Amino acid sequence: MEKTGKTGFVLAGFLAIAALPAMADTRFNVRPMERNDGPRGRGLCVIRLQVDDNVEVTVDGDRVYIRTLSGQDARDDGSECTSPLPRREVDGFNFDVKERRGDIQLVEGPTRRNGGKVIVRIHDGPGGFGRYIFSLSWATDGGGVFSPPDRRPDGDARRDDDRRPPDRRDGEAVRGDLRIVSASWGARERSRDVTRIVQERMRDGRLRIRASNEEMGFDPAQGIPKTLVVIYEIRGRRQEARVPEGQGLELP
Repeated sequence: MEKTGKTGFVLAGFLAIAALPAMADTRFNVRPMERNDGPRGRGLCVIRLQVDDNVEVTVDGDRVYIRTLSGQDARDDGSECTSPLPRREVDGFNFDVKERRGDIQLVEGPTRRNGGKVIVRIHDGPGGFGRYIFSLSWATDGGGVFSPPDRRPDGDARRDDDRRPPDRRDGEAVRGDLRIVSASWGARERSRDVTRIVQERMRDGRLRIRASNEEMGFDPAQGIPKTLVVIYEIRGRRQEARVPEGQGLELP
């Protein structure tokens, strides 16, 4: 009987420990931005947090979910948005770090696959809470995620394909004779897709970009030399460019 009691006590303790991560999550609604600080034609969210050690931040619409990986639970420090982040892939997405004490990285931007979520990881390190501010911005089409869908004259809701600009087809940027097919940034198995970032750097049918963490907005492999790999087509001929970290790429 004594042995059974000890086993039950150990099992109960294990279950209690396993439940701790779920209990440690921080969740809050982002308040509407009262000032007219948003750039014209763009949505803007400014996320302000107090972070202790390691957290993973997910922005989903006007909700923020923070998973505590280590340290104390993070706290909202006045986050605000001009409008909710659309729950779909958006054009012209930009991630910008305004203030930090430790390391902050964009893990995943909004895509059709993830329902428009943005995931950011912060490593503050020991020593109490540090302040972190980052902004998310995106091109708007005059309607929010909660607005009724646009409709054709026949009354049918427009499909996503109909909303694409004329210079974009199946997720590929098409301007003149140059088309960006895909792009990745990182080192071997620690590479991440940056196709959309590279596509958005195109201007007047040309691409000029630097292979750097600053240009991509995140570091997928700290302390390891990285490479920007771009698959592109010129007049239907597919080619590949491999650009070492710190160097620039210009096409065509």
